[in-house]
Amino acid sequence: MTVNQVSVFLENTKGRICSVAEALKANNINMIGISIADTADFGILRIVVAEPEKAYDVLKKNGFMVELTEVLAISVDDQPGGLADAFKIFNDNEIEIEYLYAVKRAADGKAVLVVKTPDVDHAAALANTKGVKLLTKEEFYSL
Repeated sequence: MTVNQVSVFLENTKGRICSVAEALKANNINMIGISIADTADFGILRIVVAEPEKAYDVLKKNGFMVELTEVLAISVDDQPGGLADAFKIFNDNEIEIEYLYAVKRAADGKAVLVVKTPDVDHAAALANTKGVKLLTKEEFYSL
């Protein structure tokens, strides 16, 4: 069970993030979560939306370098230790975490994280057997 993330490669110049947001707004695409990692010259804007293919097409048509990436959407108890319990399972099974970021809270009050690993299918299979709650695409895209 994976969801799609839209990665946008941006020059590190004034107004580039605003341009992405405006393109999504003009096409009625709402962001569920957002993260940016940058260097002096460029950044990678990572967003999750309910319609990732539509967002990909819109941003591509607006001249952005875009990529769809499979990630996990993990639901954890929003209390001390909730994240530690889930990630201990990954750590104990030598699943590397490349990056993660938080998104909107689920209706049930759980914290929701987007997690990227080198092998999302293996990580998802492990999560399912060890009790880590992965959100389905339907659950995640309806946040």
